[in-house]
Order: sequence, then structure tokens, then C-alpha cells
Amino acid sequence: MKNTIIFTVLSVTFLLLLYVSVMSGSIRVPFPQLVEGVWTKTDEEVNVIYDLRFPRIIIASLAGAALAISGALMQAVMRNPIADPSIIGISSGASFTALLFVTIYPQLYFFMPLFAFLGGLVAFILVYTFAYRGGLNPLKLILIGIAVHATFTGLSEVFNYRGSYSVTSISSATTSTLSLKTWTDANSMIFFGGVAILLSLFLYGACNRLLLSDKTALSIGMKVTTTRILVSVVAVVLASIATAVAGVIAFLGLLIPHIGRQLVGSDYRLLIPFCAVAGASILLLADTLGRLVLAPNEIPASIFMSIIGGPFLIFLLVRGRMHHEHT
Repeated sequence: MKNTIIFTVLSVTFLLLLYVSVMSGSIRVPFPQLVEGVWTKTDEEVNVIYDLRFPRIIIASLAGAALAISGALMQAVMRNPIADPSIIGISSGASFTALLFVTIYPQLYFFMPLFAFLGGLVAFILVYTFAYRGGLNPLKLILIGIAVHATFTGLSEVFNYRGSYSVTSISSATTSTLSLKTWTDANSMIFFGGVAILLSLFLYGACNRLLLSDKTALSIGMKVTTTRILVSVVAVVLASIATAVAGVIAFLGLLIPHIGRQLVGSDYRLLIPFCAVAGASILLLADTLGRLVLAPNEIPASIFMSIIGGPFLIFLLVRGRMHHEHT
């Protein structure tokens, strides 16, 4: 009963955020006019809303869901509560690789999520390989993740200082602002992100078993390495797609799974759907606030997430250290 109420409230909240986000902005029309204009395509004001506001709403929702689910999957794979795509360098690796390939082959822009996946996968392998030596210690994970993140971020900045208009235009596609996103971006997010999100919904059993010790998992017939690789690949795909289209957005994959565990528990059968809806809601809320607070100027959604997520990470680390000291 409790979980039903939580998911009902969460779903209604998301739908309300969708309505507010669609109806808010420099151009405002009555809802009946909006519906009619979307259907007929003859209303110029509605066409502007449709072409500029709708894509960013779709991208914010799907990217938020993808990042939150990715964080939850990574936490299962690494058995680490602070695993997050941005913290451990996956997002910056994905961003750099997408920028590199699309700069060289701009005609392959639609396949940018695939290039981002390659970079995210390389970053994940680097972090996991170095952090796993001697066990996945939370502090070691953060330090190695920061190093990988700094490396890929530095490489990305090399492109930004080249001064080329084409590079600047392409680079804007991997920044953390959702302004001026087009239906091409939205379609990429729907196609790649939608498939990965749907696939993740079937991984709840694997994630639950990964929470067991390797010895216990092996004793019940689980192929631990194969399962860990499968879940890791899906997690990297989700984070890379979101980064390629929406930019680097920190802490979302850390924040939402922890909230989910407090509300619906650690069973991934419930946790993954919770992360999907809650992640979509949080990023959509951040983007909507960013559009409205200082209108006509915008505040990137990533800034809101950093303001919230930074203190939350400190809280988790301090709480973890205090718990360790008292046990």
C-alpha cells in the first residue's frame, strides 16, 4: 500500500511538472489552443513552443531517468553507495569522445550517443580496474574517478580553445544546458535512451543478486562476471546517451537511488522504476526553474543539481566515516 501511494504521488507530480513546463515560458497560450495548434500545425505561437520547448522537455525527462537508473545500476555493480556517472568520470569520458568523433565526422551527428558510449565505457573500465585493487573503497573510488574526470575534461577543453566556429557549435551539443535543443536531439534521446531504459527494467533480478557476496552468488548458480558486465554495459549506455544529448549533469545518479532506497527499499524491482520517474521529475524541475528564475536568461539544470548534490555527497561520506568509526 505504501509503495502504491509513493508511485501514485510521484507519477502525478511528474505529470504536473510536464504541464507546468509546457505552459511556462516567454510564449504562453491557453491549453486548448496548445492542443489544437499541435494537432493542426497552423498556429505560429504553438509551433514555436512545439519546436523549442517540447524537445528540451523530452530530453530532460529521458536524460534524468537515464542518469538516475545508471547510478542505481552502477551502485549494484560496484557494491558502492557513491557510484555515480559524473563522480567516477563516465560522463566526462562520454562527453569527450562524442565531441572528438563528431568534430571529425560531423555528418555522423545522429550517432553521437554511440561514440559517447565508447568513451563512457573506457572511463568505466579505467575506474573499475584501478579502484578494484584491494576492494572497492569509497574514497579510492572518488579519487580515481576525479582523476579520470579531470583528464577527460582537460582533453575536452583543448577543443574549446581552438576557436573554430564548427567546434564551438558541436561543443554546445555536449554542454549541460538544454536550451536550443532540437527534435534531432530529442529523437536521438528517444531512440537510444528509450531502448536502454526499457532494457534496464528487466535487470532487477541481476541487480538484486549482485548485492550478494560473490561467493553466495556463485553458490546459487549465478555467473557473477557475466552479470556484472551486462549490467555495467547498460549503465554506461544510459549515462553516455544522457551525457551526449543533455551534457554532463552531476549527482543525479547519486541522489535519486538513495532517496529511492529510503522510500521504496533496496529491491531493484521497485527501485529502477522509482529512479526512472523521480530522475525524470528532478531534472525536468531543474530545467524548468532554470528557464523561469532569471528569465529571459537561463540557469543550466546542472547548476541546480551541483548545488543539491555536492552537500549530499559530503553528507554520505561523513555519515559513512562516522558509522565506520562506531563499528
